[in-house]
Amino acid sequence: MSERNFNGLLDAQWEAGRFLCVGLDPDLEKIPVAARVEGVRETIVNFNRAVINATKDIVCAYKPNSAFYEAHGETGWAALQQTIEDVHELAPEVPVILDAKRGDIGNTNNGYVAAAFRNLNADALTVHPYMGGESLKEFLTCADKGIFVMCRNSNPGAGEFQDLDIAGEPLYIHIAKAFGAKWNSNGNCGLVVGATYPDEIKEVRAIVPEMTFLIPGTGAQGGDLASSVKNGQRTDGKGFILSTTRAIVYASDRPDYQEVIRKKAEEFDGAIRAAL
Repeated sequence: MSERNFNGLLDAQWEAGRFLCVGLDPDLEKIPVAARVEGVRETIVNFNRAVINATKDIVCAYKPNSAFYEAHGETGWAALQQTIEDVHELAPEVPVILDAKRGDIGNTNNGYVAAAFRNLNADALTVHPYMGGESLKEFLTCADKGIFVMCRNSNPGAGEFQDLDIAGEPLYIHIAKAFGAKWNSNGNCGLVVGATYPDEIKEVRAIVPEMTFLIPGTGAQGGDLASSVKNGQRTDGKGFILSTTRAIVYASDRPDYQEVIRKKAEEFDGAIRAAL
């Protein structure tokens, strides 16, 4: 493990008034022509560097989704490694959340831990709770890392299972209660709650007043930013990370795309600050 501490890095960003997380999800068909160079790895890395340089003094975190890299095999994995290294170099005080949604039995999770935290040197990871908190202990014992558990997701079909009534309460409430009460002994466990369901964010916040929320869905998915901020923040006005990708990084395909990316990030940052 590295000497970086996710909670420490994030707390410093919150103290500076930063709550925006920008996704680093390279879609080769959407990357502006001006950012493209020879080679898939090189193009991904070049574009991500442009995004980082445009936003590094605005964001509280970066969130690469591993699927966009794994799709390109070894080339993509190499691009992901380099991108995380670039964040550490260009924005050393900004944590990296690897959005990989891992989760399996303990022995398998040891491999995921090694990949995310030792090979890639990410600062945090998203995981699935379906196999229970016990199955995630290999992640949660990494006290210097952040672990974000899928709770109430932003996609339209999330409620198919997450809203199922179990003993009078929806499944996502059981997840929040379990991880808030039983599995957060290191204070490094957070929950993913989608901005497309602001009422549910409020409901979950009442159950886990101190946990960190990773809130996706305010950009292309159309989630309510102001309500998400209001309902997701702790009583101290902190405790949440608002994540947006497409609405920022693919805001322009013109040669001045980097300037547009910065402008969009500033707009989201301003909207968050206004909602606090």
